[in-house]
Amino acid sequence: MSKNQVNQLNIPKTPVAYMWFLVKDHKVAVFFSIFVVTLAELLTTSTSYIFRRIIDAAEGVGSGTATQSDVIFWALLFPAVIFVMDLLFRVSGFIGMRWMTRVNANSYTLLFDYLGKQSHSYFSDRFAGSLSSKVTHASDGVQSFYEAFLWSYYPGILALVFTGAYIASVSLIAGGMFLLMLCILVPINLRLAKYRRPHVVAYSEQTTKARGYLVDTLTNMGAVRQYAAHDFEKERFGQELQTVRSLNLKQWTISEWGLVINNTIIALFQFAIVAVTIFLWKSADLSTGELVMVVTLLLNVTGTLVFIGSSINSFIRRYAEIEEGLTDVLRDYEIADAVDAKSLSVAQGEVTFDMVNFEFGENTVFNNFSLTIKPGERVGLVGHSGAGKTTFVSLLLRQHDVTSGSIMIDGQDIASVTQDSLRNAIAVVPQEPMLFHRTIRENIAYGNPGATDEEVIAVAKKAQAHDFISQLEKGYDTLVGERGIKLSGGQKQRVAIARAMLKNAPLLVLDEATSALDSESEVAIQTALHELMEGKTVVAVAHRLSTLREMDRIIVLENGQIIEDGTHDSLKEAGGVYQRLWEHQAGGFLTE
Repeated sequence: MSKNQVNQLNIPKTPVAYMWFLVKDHKVAVFFSIFVVTLAELLTTSTSYIFRRIIDAAEGVGSGTATQSDVIFWALLFPAVIFVMDLLFRVSGFIGMRWMTRVNANSYTLLFDYLGKQSHSYFSDRFAGSLSSKVTHASDGVQSFYEAFLWSYYPGILALVFTGAYIASVSLIAGGMFLLMLCILVPINLRLAKYRRPHVVAYSEQTTKARGYLVDTLTNMGAVRQYAAHDFEKERFGQELQTVRSLNLKQWTISEWGLVINNTIIALFQFAIVAVTIFLWKSADLSTGELVMVVTLLLNVTGTLVFIGSSINSFIRRYAEIEEGLTDVLRDYEIADAVDAKSLSVAQGEVTFDMVNFEFGENTVFNNFSLTIKPGERVGLVGHSGAGKTTFVSLLLRQHDVTSGSIMIDGQDIASVTQDSLRNAIAVVPQEPMLFHRTIRENIAYGNPGATDEEVIAVAKKAQAHDFISQLEKGYDTLVGERGIKLSGGQKQRVAIARAMLKNAPLLVLDEATSALDSESEVAIQTALHELMEGKTVVAVAHRLSTLREMDRIIVLENGQIIEDGTHDSLKEAGGVYQRLWEHQAGGFLTE
């Protein structure tokens, strides 16, 4: 599903609208599930009526108003009704599980797709663990809500309605008292639920935060061990959990007090209803069977009545979790494709920054910045930290939008083309390789998922990675661990270079591509990099100036401005900033 398609779908951001959005293609199955549950609950409540007929028939045998056949009929009808009732619930289960699991999978896919199109800044500001929890809360919360509605909330409402109707059928006074009880219970529990809701939301948010902290700590366990910070992290995580416990205790306490109130009200009304029915029975206005039916109905519905507040709270909690997930995941895109965005077509590979202005927060990074990189030209970017090198690359990849001005590739404004087509046209070898916890083969083939094993091995050889891969026990089928933790820095970088080679994009960005390599490995890989750069427009960012000596041009940036532009040899002899940087290098690295 493309980003434009996601926008066209106009995904609702409120829980009720979102839940309807997900099931609108399953309306027939949903309706049939509800219909079957309605019949099943009607039969469930009717078992009390069958008890009444059994007792009245048994009494009637003695008085001559009924026969033993009547008793046998109603007695045998009871297990038959129970069987049909259970069968109907199972039918609803078989139907419900099909559309609910499909809706759950669709929700995960939808939110994953939408989340994946968020901006670089969006992910920089959030824990990956927290985002995972929010997607889970929203998607699993929706399925959980459907299940609770179909087999808990809705049957509970039906039970109250049918119970009230049966009681009213034998005594309007008792029926009126039952209705009055509901009129008192429901508003009180709604009021309690409203009071409890912010505490539930706070508890849910803190739980998500604690999970995100846990994932962040586990992800950086190497740093925790290096700094012997286990006790520190344990204490901090304990503080997060203590806050979770405190918030949970508060919302749970409100729930328990609600149950106390419910129990008190229900006990009083049940006593009154039973007293009325006993009085009518003693006055011969009610049969023994009718008296037993009322008592049985009240017994069966007691659980629903007591936990009416819990049901409301459960509803609100599920609603709050879904709302929390949707609110953060379905934020409007900071960087969005234009409505009429087209795919980028790269024929030459010319890159132009035209009067670009860019502000990040309160800082102005670029002010009327202009630069043209010719097709096939290899350009190195040099400068101290904060000079604008990383921002230059980020803007080219459209990880941020320019404040004003334009960035063009072959005359096409990158703001007017789809982001996927832009990034498909650019291969990036980053300073910190981004590897998945998958096999080395899969990580290299990520640059071209349709690549053959022969093609993967070929680029690995060019990237000087084949030898160390072959020495691993499982070779190309070796799992690299989360973020490639099982590989050394140089090994990860060579895998990343191989991946970029396999992508074979017309534009290439090298962001400190050899920073993790030792000198011997760097020399060995220069030939591969030269081959990788052949015929491509290249932007290379480096502190190690020796890696830029063979660039066609070197751009020296300072405070977002070009202060020098030339070849390595010309700049080295120009007596300017580049010459000083070159002379100040220690072991090939730029001294900050």
